Amino acid sequence: MSKNFRVLFIYPNTEMATLVPINLSVLAPSLKDKGFQVDLFDTTYYKWEEVNFEQKKVELLQIKPFSYEEKGVHYKGSDMHEDMVKKVNEYKPHLIGITMVEDTFGLGMSLLNAIKDYDAPVIAGGVFTTFCADEVIGNENVDMVCIGEGEEALVELCEKMCRNEDYSNVKNLWVKKNGTIIKNPMRQLTDLDKIPFIDYDIFERKRLYRPMQGKIYTMIHVEIDRGCPYNCTYCEAPHLRDLFRDEGVGTYHRNKSINRVIEEMRYLMEKYKPDYINFNSETFLAKPVSKLKAFAEEYKKHIGLPFWCQTRPDTVTDEKIKILKDMNCQNTQFGIEHGNEDFRTKVLGRRYTNKQMVDAFKIVEKYGIAYTVNNIIGFPDETRELVFDTINVNRQINPTTMNVYFFTPYKGTRLHQYCIDKGHLDKDDRVRQLLDGVPLKMDSISYQELKGLQRTFPLYAKMPKDMFDKIEIAERFNEEGDEMYEKLKNIFYEKYF
Repeated sequence: MSKNFRVLFIYPNTEMATLVPINLSVLAPSLKDKGFQVDLFDTTYYKWEEVNFEQKKVELLQIKPFSYEEKGVHYKGSDMHEDMVKKVNEYKPHLIGITMVEDTFGLGMSLLNAIKDYDAPVIAGGVFTTFCADEVIGNENVDMVCIGEGEEALVELCEKMCRNEDYSNVKNLWVKKNGTIIKNPMRQLTDLDKIPFIDYDIFERKRLYRPMQGKIYTMIHVEIDRGCPYNCTYCEAPHLRDLFRDEGVGTYHRNKSINRVIEEMRYLMEKYKPDYINFNSETFLAKPVSKLKAFAEEYKKHIGLPFWCQTRPDTVTDEKIKILKDMNCQNTQFGIEHGNEDFRTKVLGRRYTNKQMVDAFKIVEKYGIAYTVNNIIGFPDETRELVFDTINVNRQINPTTMNVYFFTPYKGTRLHQYCIDKGHLDKDDRVRQLLDGVPLKMDSISYQELKGLQRTFPLYAKMPKDMFDKIEIAERFNEEGDEMYEKLKNIFYEKYF
């Protein structure tokens, strides 16, 4: 019976953001291994924003210019919601699953509203759903929500639906039934070595195209662990870790075995023929050097492709970076986040010095590995002086590119509640994506001033101080400021990109 049971996933995605989600890449093969049919409606290539996420980063000097068109990637010319209705009517799914983050919740709900007359239950999942389950299941078009991880829960749900059995008792699920909501307990966390290999087949093949330093690569995304051992106050990982611990269902931060990761990568290389790898790990170097060495030896022996990874400055040692270089690491990404040591420690929960950071980047530069740094501005009670503390750290290093994100108070983070308690944010305020955040109600600095600092941040970080007067003019969103920004941007491209 399972061969005739059809599941349709909906992925409401930020426009032209081509990083392939690991969750659907694992859920789909989990279902297909049990004989269920799986398909996808993906919004990535629909035009629904004024400027897409990647192009905004180009305009803000955060990434080098690139063109998807050389790979034949274009916007879809049709209407997203009409195509959603057509997909459902043609595929006729027995179950519809939607995964969302807070940024895309509104888009997701609009897609469900477009198909509200179709008679099939809808289950919602994703990190936003886990933290805001009451809000999500309160939508009239949502019948169930999945709290936490979904590989085993979704398979059990489909098996019970396929056999016409009551599925209101599936662990990890909240289910609407007879006018009430049944909130089931959580199940033990999955052994990562026992889940199916990642499978991208439900995505269009062009979704594997990914820009890196101005070039487009065919990139596979490899999950080597889940979670993070750190306690950054702006991140949802600590809350997830606490949730699973408090429920007594296991340790959230866990690793796949080396053999499993290598075996999975060999499978993915054979199937998708990539020329680049992204290690989907929140902190790649947060492991003992002995384990990194063991993994590196197997990687060099069986894989060898160039890759990028992200980590924290305080995980850097000379030995670890040398191992990355020998493995063919081409790019790394580090979170500076903030340049004021006291603020970074007390507000963000990141405990290391600026000297440690600068020394770490010197090691990376010594081994010739390109690196990107992540900076965040607009934290609660931020000031212009504090932003310049972050700029000054960037002036002491030489990253290939720098990201300048807005603080985004996602629900499920400690700083979200802090902002509500301080009156900076109303509990029903909806955040935007990382490049826009949300305007906080605070006297220390305005949202408009932060937007000006965001667009000029790379200029302040790279150009000599005798240019600062001109850069300050470029902060202004008026004719004079825009004209100055264009002039300085051209200089930046010539000298620093």
